Amino acid sequence: MGIIAKKGRPAVPLAEAVLRDQGLRLTGPRRVVLEVVWGTDSHPTAEWVHAKVRRRLPRVSLGTVYRNLRVLVAEGLVRERPGPHARFDGNVSDHHHFTCTACGRIVDVAGPLADSQARALSARVASLTGLRVTHQRIEFYGRCRSCRARSPRRSGLPGERRR
Repeated sequence: MGIIAKKGRPAVPLAEAVLRDQGLRLTGPRRVVLEVVWGTDSHPTAEWVHAKVRRRLPRVSLGTVYRNLRVLVAEGLVRERPGPHARFDGNVSDHHHFTCTACGRIVDVAGPLADSQARALSARVASLTGLRVTHQRIEFYGRCRSCRARSPRRSGLPGERRR
């Protein structure tokens, strides 16, 4: 499977220039929040980002981190992965995700791996429903290699085989 390792994500030192190019006010917390999200491929929660930002800016509040994440999402510099605990993705290129059902790790999967199948599915949905599909996102679920190695027994998930 083709895994993306920060592909489609600007280099961290460009954060200041990118924020200026977007016409955003350049604040210390905003720059550091963007650098933290761009600097990881772990799809962090706001709380995780807050902990990392506080290493550099000890007085920054969780509210400030949330507000800056919302601004960065609105400007298209970061994507939000919805769910019970929102996660943020610094990779704004088209791609899909694999989520480990055991540990919760999220891994980027290159979009082209599923492009032809996704287009066919979108066309079928459109023809069956009359809806106009503008884009789609594919989510893969299962157990990552580390979790399978720690617990080789069957997880009970449909379609998962023992090896």
